[in-house]
Amino acid sequence: MAASDNERSRLDEAARAGWLYFIAGHTQDEIAKMLQVSRASAQRLVSLCLAERLITFRLEHPIAACMELAARLKDLFHLAYCEVVPTDPAAPLSAAGIAERAANILESTLRTEKPTIVALGTGRAVRAAVERVSPIDCPNHQIVSLVGNISADGSASFFDTVGRLADRTKARHYPMPLPFLMSSERERDQMLKIDPIARVRAVAAKADLRLVGVGQMDRQAQVHVDGFVSREELLEMMRLGAVGELTGWAFNEEGHLIKGGTNLRLTSIPPRVPAETLTIGAAVGRAKVPAIRAALKGRLLNGLITDEATAGAILKP
Repeated sequence: MAASDNERSRLDEAARAGWLYFIAGHTQDEIAKMLQVSRASAQRLVSLCLAERLITFRLEHPIAACMELAARLKDLFHLAYCEVVPTDPAAPLSAAGIAERAANILESTLRTEKPTIVALGTGRAVRAAVERVSPIDCPNHQIVSLVGNISADGSASFFDTVGRLADRTKARHYPMPLPFLMSSERERDQMLKIDPIARVRAVAAKADLRLVGVGQMDRQAQVHVDGFVSREELLEMMRLGAVGELTGWAFNEEGHLIKGGTNLRLTSIPPRVPAETLTIGAAVGRAKVPAIRAALKGRLLNGLITDEATAGAILKP
C-alpha cells in the first residue's frame, strides 16, 4: 500500500476515534475495544483527530460571544488581561457580573504564597467586588489605597474599599487619609511630603495588582455625584477636554492626563503611563464607553473587566 494510502487510512481511523470520543461520548477504553487497538493507540488517534482539525467545535453558549469580544479587545489594545461577562437584559447597568470576575482575580491574587501588594481605587464596581471576596487568612499580603478618601465636606467615602477588604482577608492595609482634593497645588505638594503619607505612596508604588473603577466625566460623573468635586470643578475639567477619570485623574479622549484643573490638586496616586503593573479597570455602561476606550487607547490600563454590551460599544468604529 502506498504511503498516501497509509496516511489516509490513519486519518480515517483518527476521524472514527474522534467521532466516537467527542460526538458519541465514549471513553478511550471503549474506543480501544471498538477499534480493536490498545488504549494508548486510541488516545493517539483522538489526539491526531484534533491536531489535523478533523473535528472542530463551536461553543453554542452566550459566553462564547463574550470570549470573542475579550479576545478582540486584548488584540486591539494589547491588553494583558480582559474579561467580558454577559449583559443582564433586566439590569444593563448592573455591576454584579463584573464584580464577580473582579472578586475572582482578587481572590486568586491573595491566595498566592508569595507576599503580594494589592492597590485599590474606589467606586461602586470595586466596592461590589470586595464584598464578593470570600474570607481568606492572608496576613503576609498588603492592601493599599490609591485614592484619598475624604470628600470636600470632611466625610469619608462610602465606597472606600481598603478597610473592607482587609476585614475579609486579615491583610495589613494602608488607607490614604487625605482629602480627595486640596485647596491648592502647593498645599497638595506639602501634604504628600508628610512621612506617613509618603510611606503609603511607597507601598502603592510596589503594587502587584491595581484594581480601579473607570468614571465618566459628564454631568453624572461619580466624582461629582459623590461630592468629591463641585459642579464648577467638573465643568472646568469638561472644558479642558476630560472624558473620563481613573482614581480622580482626568484624561482626554486620547487617554492623555489633563494638565490643569483638579488634576493639579489631586492627592490620588497617578496612573503610570504606560501601565506596567497589571492595572485592571472594572466598568460597565454605555455612558462609560468614551472613558473606557480613552483609558485603553492611552494605555492607562492594561486590563479590563466589562460586560458584553459595553465591550461591543467600545469596539465600534
